[in-house]
Amino acid sequence: MKGIILAGGSGTRLYPITEGTSKQLIPVYDKPMIYYPLSVLMEAGIKDILVITTSDDQDNFKRLLDDGSQFGININYAIQPSPDGLAQAFLIGEEFIGEEACAMVLGDNIFYGSGLKNALKEAIDNTKDDKATIFGYQVKDPERFGIMEIEESESGTYVLSVEEKPQHPKSDYAITGLYFYPKGVSDMAKEVKPSDRGELEITTLNDMYLQKGDLRACLLGDGYTWFDTGTFDSLLDASNMVRTIENNRDVVICCPEAIAYGNGWMDDEKLQDRAKILSKNSYGKYLNRLASKRRR
Repeated sequence: MKGIILAGGSGTRLYPITEGTSKQLIPVYDKPMIYYPLSVLMEAGIKDILVITTSDDQDNFKRLLDDGSQFGININYAIQPSPDGLAQAFLIGEEFIGEEACAMVLGDNIFYGSGLKNALKEAIDNTKDDKATIFGYQVKDPERFGIMEIEESESGTYVLSVEEKPQHPKSDYAITGLYFYPKGVSDMAKEVKPSDRGELEITTLNDMYLQKGDLRACLLGDGYTWFDTGTFDSLLDASNMVRTIENNRDVVICCPEAIAYGNGWMDDEKLQDRAKILSKNSYGKYLNRLASKRRR
């Protein structure tokens, strides 16, 4: 399975912070924002990842992430010439995806929860049955998001409709920036027509799967946290959440090195090498503790 991180856009809602850099490179407490969506794909067991950026910012992403080998993964890069909609990612990444299933996560989305790994596994299993999966999260202002109307029954959760930023939402479940699609998603994306605002909407793509009966929903309920860190307040809220969890538990969450180590993609020596590079802060000390525990 392939993975895409869409990290384009101009980040105008975060000006002046993002006038000189991509918002996905600014910090969320102790790590760059892009580490959080990267950790989601790695938690899903995805090793081949395409990072889609603007032309101006790509070199900075390459300096940070390189080819991914420091995390035991393979990172490729592509440019989004202009922000023409989320579904455009599957056209840009068509050659990279090939004939495989593909997950896409937005570069400014943060997911955290103890059951996330199981939810990701379920989404992967759905792709094997040619089903797409979208993730829902209850919000107080659903008119700001793409929304899923759902029906829950003993046999599961069913999507009745999807709608982009409706004036009168049919539910308060926002569609988060995490999507899993079966093989053939690039061909499906080619059929998406530009919306009234001239974009290839991901909601349109999701509706196409829904009309075929091939769209599933995974609801992120109690015990999960989701942030779309595109505003000053949400950015601060996310940083405070990460700080609180890490300080209370003495861990580093959404940590690519720790995930790679747990997945067997990184050995003790490589983990210690990363720990040395980061030795002057709590992040590096945490990595060193991980390696020390394994040696005992």
